Amino acid sequence: MTRPLKDIVPFNLSDIGEGIKEVTVKEWFVGPGDRVAQFDNICEVQSDKASVTITSKFDGVITKLYYEVDDIAQTGDPLVDVEIEGSNDPAPVTETTERLDELEPTERSVKVLATPAVRRIATENNVLLSDVSGSGRDGRVLKEDILSFIAAQSQTTKAPPAAAVPSAKSVAAPPPARVAPPVRVAPPVVSPGKDRTEPLKGMVKAMAKSMAEALKIPHFGYYEEIEMTNLVQVRQDLKSLALERGVNLSYMPFIVKAASMGLLHYPVINSSIDVDADTVTYKHNHNIGVAMDTAQGLLVPNIKGVQNLSVFEIAVELVRLQQLGLQGKLTSKDLSGGTFSLSNIGSVGGTYASPVILPPEVAIGALGRIRVLPRYNSKGEVYPAHIMNVSWSADHRLLDGATVARFSNLMKNYIESPAKLILDLK
Repeated sequence: MTRPLKDIVPFNLSDIGEGIKEVTVKEWFVGPGDRVAQFDNICEVQSDKASVTITSKFDGVITKLYYEVDDIAQTGDPLVDVEIEGSNDPAPVTETTERLDELEPTERSVKVLATPAVRRIATENNVLLSDVSGSGRDGRVLKEDILSFIAAQSQTTKAPPAAAVPSAKSVAAPPPARVAPPVRVAPPVVSPGKDRTEPLKGMVKAMAKSMAEALKIPHFGYYEEIEMTNLVQVRQDLKSLALERGVNLSYMPFIVKAASMGLLHYPVINSSIDVDADTVTYKHNHNIGVAMDTAQGLLVPNIKGVQNLSVFEIAVELVRLQQLGLQGKLTSKDLSGGTFSLSNIGSVGGTYASPVILPPEVAIGALGRIRVLPRYNSKGEVYPAHIMNVSWSADHRLLDGATVARFSNLMKNYIESPAKLILDLK
């Protein structure tokens, strides 16, 4: 007979996103008979918003696991039974999914910490995770650690070992950039088989639901070309200064800030519409989402309160979100509350796109890759220009073409003339 834990703070579903009622068990760190101490990792679970590691609240022995890997557990259901040591009551304690409180791994764990995506890369390249030194928090093995380990192995017969790379926790300036080697992928093999049907899980399930909601929105498309030549020079001038402060400065912080400056003039694009109630809510904060290709799939964490941040502060926050995305540790706070989004499809190689609006937002932009193309100056002379294409999708129930065009032109003006961006910074 088991009894539920009485002193656990009840789990609030809003901690991992509204409407989240189930999680998928991704990995067990313990088994029946294992002895655990307080804060030892028990398992990793995945909601449709974030990945969370659950830790033990007591010293004791694991007596039962209620789920296998990839099983779906309803929020509030028991996960494991723990027999508490030193208790006068011999009845075991049941840990439940109400323990989903964004807990972090602790230094007590002796098991190798890594996300399923990282484990898959290690398996594909015949790498033992126990052989890799993790640079993530509490020794968690990251994708970069696997790639660095593979590179080091391939160079052992060609060159002496390189100088040690500073820890990710170091406050010193980051090491020189290095090109990660490509992941070795086995050639495709055609073999006999049959169709396989699997339930939608995790991020794929969440994407299916959100895209079904987005399909109800009448999308209006608008496309524009932005010359990045001046911004390319500004970024080049500031890049070394940002590196001295420990941040690799990309173009995205400038673009995000330019979007925020545009939203100050056109707040309707930073709003949400309630058709049933016939209301429009104008959002005060510019919580600008940036689509990222992470270990958990495509996610859109957002930078909170961009209207109050400098370009450098945006860059710092962007780096933080990217690192958490690579580690599979983005939280619901990072993923919820967005008011406007940008998708950097150009990082993959695209030029134009038809981005899908993320409800309850009313607009989204897709940024293409920067290309050097011939253009004419005011004298009719041809010169090489850095060109980026942007594709807008807007909710046509609220936004008309003229409003979107004016917003796009204003944002374009700030990007093409960074001095104006500096002049109007709040």
